[in-house]
Amino acid sequence: MASWSDFAADEPRLADGIRLLLQQYGPGFGYLATVRADGGPRVHPVSPVITDDGLYCFVINSPKRRDLERDGRYALHSFPAEESDDEAYVAGQARPVTDDATVARLALASRAAPHADWRLFEFTVDVAMLARREQAGAGSSGERPGGPAVQVWLDPAGANPEAVAHPARRGRRAGRHVRAA
Repeated sequence: MASWSDFAADEPRLADGIRLLLQQYGPGFGYLATVRADGGPRVHPVSPVITDDGLYCFVINSPKRRDLERDGRYALHSFPAEESDDEAYVAGQARPVTDDATVARLALASRAAPHADWRLFEFTVDVAMLARREQAGAGSSGERPGGPAVQVWLDPAGANPEAVAHPARRGRRAGRHVRAA
């Protein structure tokens, strides 16, 4: 499980592209997928906080927070862009932040409501993906002849390529790499 800073140090251009899409409207904005107690997916809009130190999210007392506290697996997807069909995706494990100084620093910087019942989680990065599509021109369908340009990064301690498509098949470890599709 790599931290955001580990991932960003390994693939700075990919991390910058993901950060730009998650922060395209100012503060972070995306969709957080968690795992319900019955194993089904749950999706919520959230405001992720990206710093040089990590990828974080303040989560109020809600079903999504209970999901993260119980299971920890998450996927975060960028909000659709108005000017393109580009998209970003990050998945890994959420863990509660217990360091009071970190919580206070991020709460102040993010203007998190001081009296709300929220908890701060740090999101590790097992998989990161960025898909870029060319803008449609006059008479163009908007797609590249070969489809979108896709970059995928896998943490060596996280998912292997088969596990990205089939989470139940986790096991063999993959090395860090970026591939373009």
